[in-house]
Amino acid sequence: MRELIILGAGGFARETLDVVEAVNAVSPTFEVLGFADDAPSALALERVADRGHRHLGGIDAALAAHPSSSFIIAVGSPEHRAAIAARVGSDRAATLVHPSASVGSRTSIDNGSVICAGALVSTNVRLGRHTHLNPGAIVGHDSVLGDAVSLNPGAVVSGDVRIDERVLIGAKSVVLQGLHIGADVTVGAAACVTKDAPPRVTLVGVPARVRTTTGKSHTS
Repeated sequence: MRELIILGAGGFARETLDVVEAVNAVSPTFEVLGFADDAPSALALERVADRGHRHLGGIDAALAAHPSSSFIIAVGSPEHRAAIAARVGSDRAATLVHPSASVGSRTSIDNGSVICAGALVSTNVRLGRHTHLNPGAIVGHDSVLGDAVSLNPGAVVSGDVRIDERVLIGAKSVVLQGLHIGADVTVGAAACVTKDAPPRVTLVGVPARVRTTTGKSHTS
């Protein structure tokens, strides 16, 4: 059994615990030592305790107190997850794949990634470090996802798509085949991305448009 600390104490941290428990039900692999979070809410602590686990304190202190443990960064925000990864590195990061997820041939999954229940990953896909695929997310063939990318529930990335670092693909949104999404992009829920997207924009609607600071938008 590998000792594991879950970094974060919010909703996705408890979803990650679900993945760990599902993995252990098939083949006992991880011993969860607890959750580490620098600033957990009172409600988060209550819900963690309700699951039978304890808050180990701040992230740096918890990892220092358990130097042989693995960890998983279970924070939904790509930006915040990447910031934590920059502090703690990736060498000790575990990789979690729910038994009900489907992972195709010749696919590589880097350290720290979490693939939740019902996710589908096709053939020849590359998932970067600390990538999160939420329940029911789909990644098509030959796609490449950079570090700290998040696909929210039901999101679909079609084949041969390249997604750069720290991108959030919203729930039930679709990225069409062959596109390139720049770093730090947010795709809103239920959007349909039909063209390449430059870095650091928010895309909303069908077809997806870039939301600007003036409230106006243009097709992207």
